[in-house]
Amino acid sequence: MKYKELIAQMTLEEKASLMSGKDFWQTQDIERLGIQSIFLADGPHGIRKQAVAADKLGLNAGVPATCYPTAATVANSWNVELGEKVGEYLGEEAISQKVNVLLGPGVNMKRNPLCGRNFEYFSEDPYLAGKMAASYIKGIQSQGISACVKHFAVNNQEERRMSIDTIVDERALREIYLTAFEIAVKEGRTKSIMSSYNKINGTYANENIHLMQDILRKEWGYQGVVVTDWGGSNDRVAGLLAGNELEMPTTSGETDQEIVEAVRTGEVPEEVLDKCVDRLLDLIITTESVYKRPRLDFNVEQHHRVSQKVAEESIVLLKNEGGILPLKFGKKVAVIGDFAKDARYQGAGSSIVNPTILDHTLDCFEESGIVSIGFESGFERYGRKNLRKIAKACALAEKADVVLLYLGLDEVTEADGLDRRSMQIPENQIDLLHALHKVNPNIIAILSCGSAVEMPWIGKVRGLLHGYLGGQAGARAILRVLSGDVNPSGKLAETYPLRYEDTPSYRHFPGNELTVEYRESIFIGYRYYDTADIDVLFPFGYGLSYTTFDYSDIKVGQMGVTFKLTNSGDRAGMEVAQLYVGCKSSDIFRPRKELKGFVKVFINAGESKMVTIPFDDKTFRYFNVKTNQWEVEEAQYTIMIGASSADIRLTGYLQVMGTGAPLPYEKEKLPSYYLGRVNDVGVDEFENLIGHKVPVATWDRSKPLGYNDTIEQCQYAKGAVARLAYHLIVFAYWFLRKIGKRSTANLIMMSVYHTPFRGIARMTGGVVNMAMVDGLLMMANGRFFKGLSHFMKERSRKVKADKLRQQNKGLA
Repeated sequence: MKYKELIAQMTLEEKASLMSGKDFWQTQDIERLGIQSIFLADGPHGIRKQAVAADKLGLNAGVPATCYPTAATVANSWNVELGEKVGEYLGEEAISQKVNVLLGPGVNMKRNPLCGRNFEYFSEDPYLAGKMAASYIKGIQSQGISACVKHFAVNNQEERRMSIDTIVDERALREIYLTAFEIAVKEGRTKSIMSSYNKINGTYANENIHLMQDILRKEWGYQGVVVTDWGGSNDRVAGLLAGNELEMPTTSGETDQEIVEAVRTGEVPEEVLDKCVDRLLDLIITTESVYKRPRLDFNVEQHHRVSQKVAEESIVLLKNEGGILPLKFGKKVAVIGDFAKDARYQGAGSSIVNPTILDHTLDCFEESGIVSIGFESGFERYGRKNLRKIAKACALAEKADVVLLYLGLDEVTEADGLDRRSMQIPENQIDLLHALHKVNPNIIAILSCGSAVEMPWIGKVRGLLHGYLGGQAGARAILRVLSGDVNPSGKLAETYPLRYEDTPSYRHFPGNELTVEYRESIFIGYRYYDTADIDVLFPFGYGLSYTTFDYSDIKVGQMGVTFKLTNSGDRAGMEVAQLYVGCKSSDIFRPRKELKGFVKVFINAGESKMVTIPFDDKTFRYFNVKTNQWEVEEAQYTIMIGASSADIRLTGYLQVMGTGAPLPYEKEKLPSYYLGRVNDVGVDEFENLIGHKVPVATWDRSKPLGYNDTIEQCQYAKGAVARLAYHLIVFAYWFLRKIGKRSTANLIMMSVYHTPFRGIARMTGGVVNMAMVDGLLMMANGRFFKGLSHFMKERSRKVKADKLRQQNKGLA
């Protein structure tokens, strides 16, 4: 241990106190030993430090900070150097606001397009997500503070996220859902990790010994701190034994006392607590040391320009019929769509950033050189139909050479805590598109959203530019691509299916009441579509340019692959060359191809460059469930170089020596997996894969409600008051949406409806404790007066204890 002498000076109570927050955003301090509090802040794409009320959950506006493009956007750049630059600038801004730990990046997989938080995650591919995350972490931590990669692990839905049990086979867990974290730990060297809310195969993530000890600590050698997601602690002692050091936010000393009692009874050896304290002290002391030097304000304009550069390189050109883009000089354009006036530039929930500057499309036309003849909003932002707006938009479109139509998803559709209900763009926007097409077919659509959408309307547009969520400078970046000042180089980090029903997890998302079954196993995203021969709208890795690139002269060696890349067009541009590997053996089920490397190359018109993509320890490996370790299958491998997963330009072959491991599966018991057709796997076959029976997926409505049952389940409560409360919550949600207060309505679903009873104690900063929750449960379970009496007694007892604690603190 690094801080053995310091720890030896602490009382047991002081050590336990460090394991929980001081308030909602700070760790506990111990003044007599000079141990300071450190500040943790949301920050996947910009610092979100609350301007006021640090002791509150954080619904206030944040201190102004640069709002960079979201992770889903930057992943489309496929540029790790750019990711590191974003991280450096995030780190600078964190220091200017005295933030020690930046809660990001998020590396959960895009298992399903409807996950409400996909805008905050990089990709459906763990290799790309891991490499981008590692670059962010390196940049953030180069400034002396800590990144906090999240949410560990298999947190791929928002609905019931605090109670859902993820049922996943070990191979999918390792190859798909943990690989990005592994890269973040081993290559990014993240100093902290945030554990997820959900259970994994029956055990809460932060209590899961297999995840937290066997894999994270022992296999990966992780020495940093694990932080709970806010309110994500279930059994505090079990979490501590698993190595989850820091519980956030504060529980006002309640769980500290649980730790003290557990040490005194021998349930937790004191050396286990000491190791946890040691790791937390290292995080506190190393991130505080940066503040010994003078703190400087960041250059707002410079950071804004960097945000614009990142957005420009992340924009994806998806369609360019007849070379309608870039816009020809002098073309008169009609600007239509509410997102042109008020840019949709970031996600919602815990990642909302208060931007330092905000570019709006209508303010940037003059410098772009594009001639705008006017603007019409064309549609109501939140989906209400308005024929008058459509008529005015069509009248404007008739006068234009080209229509720039800004479409997308609104701020409360993609949000922390809620999953999307469909993959569709709102119907009122599509009605507008159809009407515009009748008067002017020269339509260029500009999409603003953070995740994949269906596009049955794509035949009605000649150009399609996807800006994703481009941050505070995204609007100007899009105009620079439209005008041709910037040659688009972004490529999709996720597949766009033709329709939602084509997705492999369609039948098992977002899961039933208690569980979500990952029956598709390793076949998510392009791994499924390519293997099962399912047509898609846009494949993984796809993106057009204003120039063209030729691939030639492939050479495959033991250490990597080399090839020639030529810019055969008439303007300079950047190309993302992608390495895919497929195993020709059929003894173990595998995807047809998997991403194992990539490189982004700038090439002038007419120029050629030799490009090398090296192999690494992940190129040929698979996880063997019999040996419980990574193995290599001896076989011939196909080495593919492509412009996307579906556009393979060069192919070579390599015979690879294996590790001689036994075959992990009985082929005849897993026919769907060996065919790759996993969109409708039966329960018997899934049980053969996971090696045990699947748990019951529905609530047992005959049992009384308990700590881990959600407020949603009050609809089945024995207590009439609980049932009434449930219906009032549902009504409030409906009513708030009806009157346009959609953000508030969403907050009810996120922070009340899907919250387990224990979350009432864990998320109120100690205002309500678990003894008071016992009273609430009595009321819910039909013993109203006894429960109310118990609640009031425990509240009175807590108020007295808090006063006594404050008095003792004052005397000290």
